[in-house]
Amino acid sequence: MKAADPSRADCALGREELDDDPIAQFRDWFEQAAAVNPMPETMCIATVDEEGRPDARMVLLKGVDHDGFRFFTNYDGEKAIQIEANPVAALAFHWVELNRQVRVRGPVERLADEESDAYYASRGRNSQIGAWASPQSRPLGDPRSELDRLTAETEARFDGVDPIPRPPNWGGYLVRPVQIEFWQGRRSRLHDRFQYLPEGDGWTIRRLAP
Repeated sequence: MKAADPSRADCALGREELDDDPIAQFRDWFEQAAAVNPMPETMCIATVDEEGRPDARMVLLKGVDHDGFRFFTNYDGEKAIQIEANPVAALAFHWVELNRQVRVRGPVERLADEESDAYYASRGRNSQIGAWASPQSRPLGDPRSELDRLTAETEARFDGVDPIPRPPNWGGYLVRPVQIEFWQGRRSRLHDRFQYLPEGDGWTIRRLAP
């Protein structure tokens, strides 16, 4: 892992440096972040519950292309319940080593079963067991003996089973971006911000005040 380049922490960002395609721009920044950050795929996802109250948590980006940003979760968990009630979300990436942020907003939809199956099959066996065992977001007793019991029961259930099938209540979501912002921090606090908005078959880019 390379050390952070201090010069990048106060680097000006001009329009001429940005790709016209925000996904290409995101991939470029992601690659740069991966050189200095052990988990550049970490992102905050914010959703809204049925009463309009915002909620946020950290998850892992598991793919990005021109359709959008992908992540996987338990469909019975709080964020999935909120997405089903209000299928919109906001994402935020913060790569502190480069003093950069990327913000994404857009509607959310479930991935096709085939795509969720393929990603689940790529996970390690312990992670596959965990997807079956954990009643995500539900109250558990303390200490965690109940979770340990559920895990042991799931391991026994799938003993000798390979591959383990994907749980029906676990899979992926796609956030389709309708707004993407790239933020380059500066020590003066007069940061550089550029926002991409859909326009026709492409995107328009505008600078925002810090």
